[in-house]
Amino acid sequence: MIKDDIAIRSLQHYLYCPHRWGLLEIDCAWAENVFVTKANLLHNRVHNPQAAYSYSGKKCYTSVSVFNDKSEYNLYGITDCIEVTEGKNPKLCLVEYKPTRPKNKEYNFDDLMQVFAQKICVDYVFNCDCDGVLYYADVKKRVKLPLRENFAEYDDILKNTLAEMRSLIRQGKIPEISKNINCSGCSMKDICMPSLKPPAGVRRYIKEILEKKE
Repeated sequence: MIKDDIAIRSLQHYLYCPHRWGLLEIDCAWAENVFVTKANLLHNRVHNPQAAYSYSGKKCYTSVSVFNDKSEYNLYGITDCIEVTEGKNPKLCLVEYKPTRPKNKEYNFDDLMQVFAQKICVDYVFNCDCDGVLYYADVKKRVKLPLRENFAEYDDILKNTLAEMRSLIRQGKIPEISKNINCSGCSMKDICMPSLKPPAGVRRYIKEILEKKE
């Protein structure tokens, strides 16, 4: 029996590259590189549910398990950090840690949707309307995400994406390869598209021999 629930981390993998997701989710393949290692080391600092702390009038809870079991979502995952502003009307803010800020843009879309999926779960569990930010460790800066402003758009994308993922899982189908800018930093690059030189054609080989004899 195929389970219908989807991990938020799996969603992020799919949005980064559907073929990579298929290799991970359906083919159970895995490979690491320096980028994966850096991300793991960074997240080891925040994935400790006992490491709650306070600062500047905020209570911070790390490694919080959340879910949304509505049929259109059926999502679950673990947040890096939830900040709660103390006071009569406490506000919640998701903080997702990333090792490196992307070049020439404020954030990657798959990272934004990862936080949006977390919001769908956090709002459901805590009956709130939380904010969300990405924290880039290399520049030590936060970027606020337009989750409320574009809620309807992102919600449609999320639901459609989850439906696509479930369909592929049921079929046991790995999406086709689509070479793009994400390939250069992907840990699965050699498994997905090994950089092998194409074999030389026989006609070309014979031609080269004849030219040398002349």
